[in-house]
Amino acid sequence: MDEDVDEGAVFKALADPTRRALLDALRERDGQSLGSLQAGFETTRFAVMKHLRTLEEAGLVVTRRQGREKLHFLNPVPIRLVHDRWVSRYAEPWAATLTGLKRQLETSMQQVFEIYIRTTPERLWEAITDPEARAAYNFGVAALTDWTPGSRFEMRHTASGTLIGEGETLEADPPRRLVQTMTALWSDEVKAEGASRITWEIEPIAEDSCRLTVTHDRLRQGANPELYGGWPMILSGLKTWLETGERLTTPGSLRYG
Repeated sequence: MDEDVDEGAVFKALADPTRRALLDALRERDGQSLGSLQAGFETTRFAVMKHLRTLEEAGLVVTRRQGREKLHFLNPVPIRLVHDRWVSRYAEPWAATLTGLKRQLETSMQQVFEIYIRTTPERLWEAITDPEARAAYNFGVAALTDWTPGSRFEMRHTASGTLIGEGETLEADPPRRLVQTMTALWSDEVKAEGASRITWEIEPIAEDSCRLTVTHDRLRQGANPELYGGWPMILSGLKTWLETGERLTTPGSLRYG
């Protein structure tokens, strides 16, 4: 696992039953405030706050301000990275447990994913917007557009040319922020879900490192998990590609998140 992801912190966070219960609570309803989470536990507000801080430090929970409230969202990316290092190499049968947890996490109106990558904002922006680079970590799917607000964009398999998604660029502020709508087209089921929104936010945290946050929202409650279930693997692949120049091996059957 990359040094930007503290596997010790992840395992420590998951070892505590109260913290696992907090993740369960966010699995059931993502985007909760401290008060909402604390109401489900027979413990003090301070204790819940302390557990949430540990989960944040491990990267398993990310927060967003909404008015005066601080909302908490589950981030499955560290679990994906633990899987990539340990499960796939040594104990593939354990994967059913981890991926089952990931599926259970994906039930809310908004999904937030966060990852740290050793790269510059400019290079990260290029990896997101360059069709050839995008296809390298995005299951062979390129995003085609001129990346200006109001422009149409398409997602196509580079091998077959098949159109699997379309949308519109709403905001483009390189190398910091990109917002687009997306309608999935790879099956009748996901097409029926209509348009959702994807926001990429790049924040430099050191001379050679960035924090990337992807927010997939405007999803109906109970939306088809195929719409967003691939994000942990996509972002893990992006990190691997930028930091090593290698492609992360991914199951061919997994569709765009």
